[in-house]
Amino acid sequence: MDNRTIARLLEETADLLEIDGADSFRVRSYRRAAEAAEQTTVDLASVASDPVRLLEIPGIGKSMAAHLKAIVDTGTLPLRDELLARYGAGILELLKLPGMGPKTVALFWDAARISTIDQLAQAIEAGRLTGLPRMGARQIEKLRKGIEDYRRSAGRFRIDVADGYAQQISEYLLQFPGIDRVTPAGSLRRGRETAGDLDLLATGPGCAPEHTQAAVEYVAAYPGIHDMIAKGENKVSFHVQQGLQVDVRLLPGESYGAALQYFTGSKAHNVSLRQRALKMGYTLNEWALARLDDGTPVATATEEEIYAALGMDWMQPEMRENLGEIEAAARHELPRIIDASDIRGDVHMHTTASDGRSSIREMAEAALKCGYQYIAITDHSKNLAMTNGLDEKRALEHIQKIHEIDREMKGRIRVFAGIEVDILADGALDLDDEVLAQMEVVIASVHTRFEQSRDEMTARVLRAIENPYTRILGHPTGRLLLRREPFALDMDAVLKRAAELGVAMEHNAAPERLDLNDRDLRLAKELGCKIVMSSDSHDARNLGRMGYGLRQLKRAWLTADDVLNTRSANDFLAVLRPGRKAGGCNYRMDFSSESV
Repeated sequence: MDNRTIARLLEETADLLEIDGADSFRVRSYRRAAEAAEQTTVDLASVASDPVRLLEIPGIGKSMAAHLKAIVDTGTLPLRDELLARYGAGILELLKLPGMGPKTVALFWDAARISTIDQLAQAIEAGRLTGLPRMGARQIEKLRKGIEDYRRSAGRFRIDVADGYAQQISEYLLQFPGIDRVTPAGSLRRGRETAGDLDLLATGPGCAPEHTQAAVEYVAAYPGIHDMIAKGENKVSFHVQQGLQVDVRLLPGESYGAALQYFTGSKAHNVSLRQRALKMGYTLNEWALARLDDGTPVATATEEEIYAALGMDWMQPEMRENLGEIEAAARHELPRIIDASDIRGDVHMHTTASDGRSSIREMAEAALKCGYQYIAITDHSKNLAMTNGLDEKRALEHIQKIHEIDREMKGRIRVFAGIEVDILADGALDLDDEVLAQMEVVIASVHTRFEQSRDEMTARVLRAIENPYTRILGHPTGRLLLRREPFALDMDAVLKRAAELGVAMEHNAAPERLDLNDRDLRLAKELGCKIVMSSDSHDARNLGRMGYGLRQLKRAWLTADDVLNTRSANDFLAVLRPGRKAGGCNYRMDFSSESV
């Protein structure tokens, strides 16, 4: 029972209370507690029996401390279970639809006793939502599309969710005396942005064929199992609570490398590799690379041995998608792809000036601990009123505050003044050019009107990057993984024009975005468009967590030269749209005055 799981249970309880019409103060208390559980560095499970220690955590009161103890002791929360019994478990799934909040769910329940996605889809088809408050034709169509998008992604899990389970289960497995190594394989090891299941390979003395029974029973006793799928001689398969399937394989040490290679590569990669092995007189499977004629093992223990025996260089797991890596490895021409040590700065983050939780100084100090040489403070602009975005007056004052902190850091780290400025519906930026001209880093992003047509959105984005002060296009497709599809956009046209103008594309490393995706990152490289990777952090504790984004850059075969923030502070600024001067924009669009 980790902090993230506790936070989820509390947040779900708050949602259920809001659906139930509970007092808003009570709902907020659960939401505050959920945020506290997510953000605190205290391991809540270890202090659950110590109410004094729990009460020291901001956002946790006496009654909530008792609830936390109940969660840790039982794995659930009685109030949550009571509300789920009343409404059905499907009510929580409804909340996963884009734009669906507790108030809308409550509306559907009160009007038509709708508590599942299937029931909502049937009500839409039958026309039973027409006439309900806030349910015009446009909103109903958005719901229909949201259901379609959700069903397409059902059974997939974000990379950070899969990775979180991998870490938890691995920690449990390594407590068994006969297991000394656990490695995730499959799509998680390849760094895919979502995973359908989780493969874990375990080895050690207790995983030898003659000793696996005790290890299998230990795996099957993992307390996080929601339901058991199968239990064999050397494999245990189960679902965890959120529905993710986990396959744990127990392997002898001498076959570990072969199994790791076999269960990591994509199907296409493995087929191509086996064909190469057959042409060379070998057979390759999860146990060994062996001679075809007599079955003598040639390589088994490590991946490096297997690839070397096939006349190839070892390759990063993220590259194993059959996109030319096998041929490049055989020619010994694999590029030196980007590594975490190459990143020197993070240039997209938010502070308490808009919707962040940390001050400028706290961000700078946290970045220093990450080993960064520079950061850019890029709070939101005024169009996003819900984020307390900056207008022109506040933006100018904010610039001065950033410069003050920069001076006070005395060269230990550079702090650039920046902004994440909104791209309005017609492609204009929502701060005056006179203000943007004083910023060192201007990120232009779309945050509204995602429903525009492909032509409208493309013209909108092209006009925005034509602005002479736009340096970076932020999270270019606007997607939220498994929650919101990318908006329609002619990516080729945008990347080509950005390359001509010297505008960089952001790869937003937040695991809920990972935007651009690996395909578009490859396209950007082909078209000569530079990339900036950033964390989009809203809290100093999240700085430095760009690992999931880094894996997408690796999947796209990007090198340090392709990513601008691998450069020093001065070089970064020098290559960030150099030589641009104020001038006119070529793209104009005519939109209604509808609010964005």
